[in-house]
Amino acid sequence: MKVSIVMGSISDREIAEKSADILKKFGVEVEMRVISAHRTPLKAIEFAENTEDRGIEVIIAVAGKAAHLAGVIAAITPLPVIGLPVKSSTMDGMDSLLSIVQMPKGVPVATVAINGGENAGLLAVQILSVKYPELRQKFKEYKVEMEKEVEQMDSQVNK
Repeated sequence: MKVSIVMGSISDREIAEKSADILKKFGVEVEMRVISAHRTPLKAIEFAENTEDRGIEVIIAVAGKAAHLAGVIAAITPLPVIGLPVKSSTMDGMDSLLSIVQMPKGVPVATVAINGGENAGLLAVQILSVKYPELRQKFKEYKVEMEKEVEQMDSQVNK
């Protein structure tokens, strides 16, 4: 089980690490790269062409502003791509979100919330759980733990 987290810039690292932390919690191997769709387009193409051969199973593309990284990678690789828009100074991340979510027919990119690093990691786990039943079991346990946390908060409020 291997997920590649690709950032458009090192400034996206804090958000990307939230995805990596979730994946590692579930025992998924993670690689992190900085590849820009705009400044290093040939590197982005090479990366997307070789991911499958390198054992990558899901890609999380983290980018802000004109966030074309996820779309460029999704246009080339047959692997599932999760777009993770980053809040930018320009439009509070709406520019990033729309750049990722508005992909044309034939080039799907799953998209999570702006700065939704945790959900990108969880979605990658869910995708992988189709192939790896042990991940599905861990995800079920994760949901039970979330439920317990909410019940604990509820009991504190109702004292």
